[in-house]
Amino acid sequence: MDISHRKVKSTLSFKDGQGNPLSGKKIHVAQTNHAFLFGCGGFDFIPYVMNGDEEYKQLTESWLGIFNYATLPFYWGGYEPEEGKTNFESRMKTAEYLVSKGVKVKGHPLCWHTACADWLMKYDNATIMKKQLERIDREVKGFAGVIDMWDVINEVVIMPIFDKYDNAITRLCVEHGRVGLIKAVFAEAHAANPDATLLLNDFNTSINYEILIDGCLNAGVPISAIGIQSHQHQGYWGKEKLEEVLDRFSHFGLPIHFTENTLISGDLMPPHIVDLNDWQVDEWPSTPEGEERQAREIEEMYRILFAHPLVEAITTWDYRDGAWLGAPSGYIRKDNSLKPSYEMLQKLVRQEWWTDTEVTTDANGRADVEAFKGDYIISCDGLSADVSLTSDEGQTIILK
Repeated sequence: MDISHRKVKSTLSFKDGQGNPLSGKKIHVAQTNHAFLFGCGGFDFIPYVMNGDEEYKQLTESWLGIFNYATLPFYWGGYEPEEGKTNFESRMKTAEYLVSKGVKVKGHPLCWHTACADWLMKYDNATIMKKQLERIDREVKGFAGVIDMWDVINEVVIMPIFDKYDNAITRLCVEHGRVGLIKAVFAEAHAANPDATLLLNDFNTSINYEILIDGCLNAGVPISAIGIQSHQHQGYWGKEKLEEVLDRFSHFGLPIHFTENTLISGDLMPPHIVDLNDWQVDEWPSTPEGEERQAREIEEMYRILFAHPLVEAITTWDYRDGAWLGAPSGYIRKDNSLKPSYEMLQKLVRQEWWTDTEVTTDANGRADVEAFKGDYIISCDGLSADVSLTSDEGQTIILK
């Protein structure tokens, strides 16, 4: 697979702090982070950051061994269980900790019919809409500079026909229509932080989602990226379906984020289950053969997605087994031991798709560098510089 678009090929000029060319020198080019977003749910960082829990310390350290992109929970019902009383401190401290480790953070989600705040139900629709927009303004402005990426609205294809229980957001979607609600919440988020990356996110990869995206773009909704969920509890999509989904959603020309990915390392969920939440079992163990299968399937999926020019991010939803629905869908087991999928992905992300090389400059202090797009420490004879290499344009790097 061609991954040349993931690299820069550039002629760089190297100088010391006085502006003298570093001629005939060996320059060490050591990657420190990827431009591509290799993501995973970051929920487990909250108890570690807030309570210093030793169990979570081990877990978060291994997490940072692969990932540079975390999703933190902002489900309205959990974030603001009582009106006006939010969990701002825990989310901000956790987000700041992740950013200090070189991790980009996304908030998920700002608007969703599930896990909504029950206290909204006492209000009429006009008041609910007012409070929804105020909530978006509060979160997007309040976290700007720390969290600048948001799943603005989640699972809208099913939203107006969701009938498991009454909720405030489905009421809004019925009244305003899918595109009308999406336009309102995206406009609020964009106004609160014009530089934020704003996603529309859904598990429905049918033509209905394509039609919805098309309607939104025609209505002028400022969608930064298309979010695609891929919870594969009933079996791996496979190369053919994966490429078919990519082909269909590529015609919009927008960046694509695989926002919620799970692959199982135990028995698969039966195919007759329509809503994954309906599969409730007492125990769902990971098995040796399932773990080998999971590692193979994740490797194929990541290689396909990394090779696609519009894909910017892949997020695994569960880092540890049992996190959602009790499923063995993590990269580590319940005892925090590493699964084959962890070891495989770490080799891809931090070895095969990673640059640590040495180049020799010419008489003018120049050298050709080929490297994966990302952040680097450039060093020579005790001098160094932190730089980002993201384009083929040449640049001068001053080492001090």
